[in-house]
Amino acid sequence: MAKSWPLNLRRKLVTFRGRSDAVSERAKRLLVKTLYTQPSTLAIGAFCGVSSTAIAAWVSKHDILYLGSVILTLIAAARIIAALKLPREEEQISTHKLELTYEVGAYSYALTFGTIAAATIALAAPAGVEVLMVANALCYGVAICARNAGSPVIAIGQLALICLPIMVAAAWVGSPAMIALLITIILLIPAMISITFNVFHVLRDSILAAENSAQLADKMWVLARTDVVTGLANRAGLNHAMAEALMVAEADAKVALFWIDLDRFKEVNDLMGHPVGDRVLAEVASRLRDVAPERATVARFGGDEFVVFVPDCDRKDSERLASEMHAEIMRVIRVDSERLEVRASLGVALMPDDGHDIDSLMQNADLALYQAKVNGRSQTCFYDPSMSRDLVRRREIEDELRAAIHRDELSVFFQPIVDLETGRIKTFEALVRWFHPEKGELRPDEFIPVAEESGLILTLGNWITAQAARACAQWPEDVSVAVNLSPLQIRAPGAVLGILGALRESGLDPKRLELEVTESLFLDDSPATSHFIEELSAIGVRFALDDFGTGYSSLGYINTFPFNKIKVDRSFISGPNVGKKSEAIIRAVVEMGATLEMEIVAEGIETVEQVEAVRNAGCTLGQGYYFSRAVPDYLAAMLLAQERNEPIGMHRKIG
Repeated sequence: MAKSWPLNLRRKLVTFRGRSDAVSERAKRLLVKTLYTQPSTLAIGAFCGVSSTAIAAWVSKHDILYLGSVILTLIAAARIIAALKLPREEEQISTHKLELTYEVGAYSYALTFGTIAAATIALAAPAGVEVLMVANALCYGVAICARNAGSPVIAIGQLALICLPIMVAAAWVGSPAMIALLITIILLIPAMISITFNVFHVLRDSILAAENSAQLADKMWVLARTDVVTGLANRAGLNHAMAEALMVAEADAKVALFWIDLDRFKEVNDLMGHPVGDRVLAEVASRLRDVAPERATVARFGGDEFVVFVPDCDRKDSERLASEMHAEIMRVIRVDSERLEVRASLGVALMPDDGHDIDSLMQNADLALYQAKVNGRSQTCFYDPSMSRDLVRRREIEDELRAAIHRDELSVFFQPIVDLETGRIKTFEALVRWFHPEKGELRPDEFIPVAEESGLILTLGNWITAQAARACAQWPEDVSVAVNLSPLQIRAPGAVLGILGALRESGLDPKRLELEVTESLFLDDSPATSHFIEELSAIGVRFALDDFGTGYSSLGYINTFPFNKIKVDRSFISGPNVGKKSEAIIRAVVEMGATLEMEIVAEGIETVEQVEAVRNAGCTLGQGYYFSRAVPDYLAAMLLAQERNEPIGMHRKIG
């Protein structure tokens, strides 16, 4: 057993060294720092050791014991001072130096203490002195194994340095009592080594578990604030970064917030798939990171929206940054073999000019972004106080519009579309009117956009169609009714069902219903649009292309969809730029319409000269104030009754 113990100890120490290599430096330092915790226990142990040696020297009167007591006292004092004064922060002293300093003091104290105890045996000091010193020395060795288990090498080294001198003295004396003491110590040492390592493993595992938990918490903290697609901050990360930046910013600090929305990004996902869409988002994120200042926080707010928060950024800097962001985003993006062009709308708000806190700054940047979209997209808008007033106004209109629909405050008026050859009414265009009980008449361009934004357009559109179909069902069968449809209404779920319900309830022949759509409907190339037009055309509903000439790719739309009528925009009839060019455009449209067997409606006719001009150009139908303004349904019926009793006349004024 005595032969195998040193080998086992060596193995344990080697194992410990190997494991120590795997322990992180932070965990190792925490273990070493446990040696310096509670210096009061160190002082108590030193007091007991110094007191016992002093008493032993005084009782036995041996000079060697006096010398040993003095040396032990000096070592103990040095250790206590080191424990109290030695700095233990990472930047002040290394872990190795911290451990080495403790080792020198611990080993010196243990060897001195053990040697003094052995000396009492060798010098045949009084029995009481021997018991006092051996008991104190062994108790110190046992206690130190638990206290210094954070560093097993030190703990076991101290135990060995205390026990070995006593064991040598006991063996040298050779009495039965000393031999028994020697055997007891031999049995004690491996037991204490086992206990030391057990305590060390518990300490080490606890520290590693705490360290892993802290690392996991840090990782979760980062993940909770990071967007997985782009690697940017997400909404939570943005809020955290903005809050921290504003906490350290001065009261009058200039801050800019850029709210970016990718235009028509849904098409990328729909046509090319979400993986390609994610790659585009990641590329846009990378470009924004490159152009943004180091102090900025770039975040993906959600979907295809990004937010860039820039401290210390005034109006001039923000204008330059917005321009650079636009330029970076608009550069061609290559995904595999595809070449994509991405556009973006930007809204910008500045602090403290546009808000004194995060919430108001973000709200105003969002308003500026909304204005950029309303203005035609692919541009930058800076916040202006009028935008907040417009928002309040829109919300007020939205609330009142909901109530107006329920209270039947809305009315449908009808403006005639006249045959330019016969002067007779061929169609009435249904136009919604809102007569507010307090504010008077509200223009459609005030509340229709609000209805589109709020989602009320489907309810409102279905109601207008139902009212128009009900009125038309009472007119002569050769008269039809035209209803304007919003693109959002057409794309909304259940749009076809709303039209079919209006026809069914009114009993109107589908061929007498004409739905007017604008070119903006086709910008998104939505499958819902094609489905809507195809399904209703199949039952006889007619379609007209409204405001022709103000959009793009009109010829492509005409070739793709079954239009029966084209309405030439009023800007070519009565606009400020009317002249030879506009007349040539009208003639070209008329010739195309004649070839495709489509009727051509001239909108905005206000004078008899304009009537003659569009008629000579070849237009078949006319609409405008010259013939009549929009009138209620009962007046529309009266106009029809009146013209049925009068002889046919060309381009006469109706009302």
